[in-house]
Amino acid sequence: MSSSTREQQRRLAVVLWGVLGVVAVLVDAIYRLGATAVRILTAHDLTTGQLVLLGVWTVAIAYFEGYRGFQQRFSPRVVARALHLADHRRPLHVALAPLYCMALFHTTRRRLIATWVLIAGIVAVIVLVRQMPPPYRGIVDAGVAFALAWGTASILVCLARGLAGRPPDVPADVPEEALRPGSDTEQIANQTVRAGGPGDG
Repeated sequence: MSSSTREQQRRLAVVLWGVLGVVAVLVDAIYRLGATAVRILTAHDLTTGQLVLLGVWTVAIAYFEGYRGFQQRFSPRVVARALHLADHRRPLHVALAPLYCMALFHTTRRRLIATWVLIAGIVAVIVLVRQMPPPYRGIVDAGVAFALAWGTASILVCLARGLAGRPPDVPADVPEEALRPGSDTEQIANQTVRAGGPGDG
């Protein structure tokens, strides 16, 4: 096996570990929320108003979170950061690749703040939803599970395109200190990730 082939395999392994690690987290959340929604909704006879609420809520969160939040912002950046990491590997970053891809560390100050604020908001919403009485908790969980499924699918599509040589047209958002002359990411940070690797606004 040539050194070039081994290098391509290493890059691919990094990308898959980072992106599929994120997907695994989402799939677990989809399963948990979906199971809760099914259990609650099948145990109650929904009124016409509740059925309308379920439909409106699912469409709304699918658009705002599934399409705008995931498909247009989060998903492309996850893949962009995975491709960037594959070309600029550091042992710790590779070990924590799923967290790296979600921009939970080694990112710009703005992105880091935005990411952790988002996480805090999600935790707050989870706490509030758990206090909701049935069947409304089931309605909310069903919509969120659908939006997460949409987002997961969009990540996989972005991954397939990235591995085919069509990386997402979004910045990898690496820290500004990586722009120091001579650094590996001098020509990469905050620019479109170049093709050939193996993702708010």
